[in-house]
Amino acid sequence: MPHAIQTTVVGSYPAPSWLLGQTSRLVLRDAIMTVMKTQELAGLDLISDGELNRFDPGHPETNGMIDYFVRPMSGIKTRFSLSDLERFRQDHGLDYRTEPAGVVIEKIGEGFLNLRSDYEFIRPLTDSPIKFTCTGPHMLAKVLVDAHYRDKAAMAFDIARILRAQLETIGAEVIQLDEANISGHPEDAEWAAEALNIVFDGIKTTRALHICFGNYGGQSVQRGQWKNLVAFINRLDVDFLVLEFARRGYDELADLNDIKPEVGLGIGVVDIKDNEVESPDLIAKRIEIIVDACGEGRLKYIHPDCGFWMLQRNVADRKMKALVQGRNLYEGRH
Repeated sequence: MPHAIQTTVVGSYPAPSWLLGQTSRLVLRDAIMTVMKTQELAGLDLISDGELNRFDPGHPETNGMIDYFVRPMSGIKTRFSLSDLERFRQDHGLDYRTEPAGVVIEKIGEGFLNLRSDYEFIRPLTDSPIKFTCTGPHMLAKVLVDAHYRDKAAMAFDIARILRAQLETIGAEVIQLDEANISGHPEDAEWAAEALNIVFDGIKTTRALHICFGNYGGQSVQRGQWKNLVAFINRLDVDFLVLEFARRGYDELADLNDIKPEVGLGIGVVDIKDNEVESPDLIAKRIEIIVDACGEGRLKYIHPDCGFWMLQRNVADRKMKALVQGRNLYEGRH
């Protein structure tokens, strides 16, 4: 019988050391199988491929979250002039980055982006339900210099249409879009929501949205409050949310009660910016706090705040086991 509260990860997992420097598909396949089996053994209900398809040791700050999607697209150059860099640095919403992910010089096209190939590569490796993750159109638009559209929203809509065409062919049990910039920029809410809905409306399976306050090199880079994002969330055609809370604390939970009831809540109960492994009892107590604040039946998933990629594997593995044990402990008490 399925658990009322499901356990999952956000997406990424630490790259096995023997994957570094190896480029063969066989080695990558073995690494992904290892990651998936590790999650299965931990008892997670919904697993991921660890996002190893996009792992890039040349971009350790974001683990391929941006470049993997941007580089294959047409209409974007990835070598920059000084004027390109100056234009990017004038955008104060991205002070933590020294360079853009690319410069848009013509209408963006899919190029040789091929997300369905990634899914077809991982699907035979497990019988467990899979979450397939993809960086969202708002985040991708914000890290590009726009030298063509002169309209950030129009650029995001074209990116969204590309992602939709890619994701509507993927049959993963859950497809999750990741947005790590909107949390600090609620002023973008109207066009960001429209862009996300372009993608969501093409997804044929369960639709999830991960929002966090940044995980750039293991650091938070956005400041904001959840109450400022409620109206944005209520615009979305999404099935459940995957939200950062463990690092921030749980004082803002009451703000989530204004989110439309058909949207399920996924709440972070594991801090991925701390090497200390949470005890099952602490996880169970955090679930109790969430349920008390949000009501019975509203909490659908518990998970880490964000991806595990910058932790040591033995830390990530123990945090996953504690996540499941804590959920089970909570169920035993209630």
